[in-house]
Amino acid sequence: MTERSALSELAGLVARSPLASSNEAVRRRALNGLVARMAPHSQRRSVGELLSAVLALSARTRRVALPPVAVDIDVFSPDGCRAVELDLGR
Repeated sequence: MTERSALSELAGLVARSPLASSNEAVRRRALNGLVARMAPHSQRRSVGELLSAVLALSARTRRVALPPVAVDIDVFSPDGCRAVELDLGR
């Protein structure tokens, strides 16, 4: 595609979004729909859901507060030579 035909195709582009409509009511309805989908939902949560959220946050806090752990694994072959060495430290 040449640059000229791409530009002419772009110039002929017609917006299909309801937000680009010339009708004020259609634009307002589309905008209100976007706002409603983006707004946080204020649904009531059960005690179990709140408790699981608190437990997850406390477990994450404990993991962050504890010192990091390093794991070294050595695997030896039957003749006593080192076969594999893994270092799973941070």
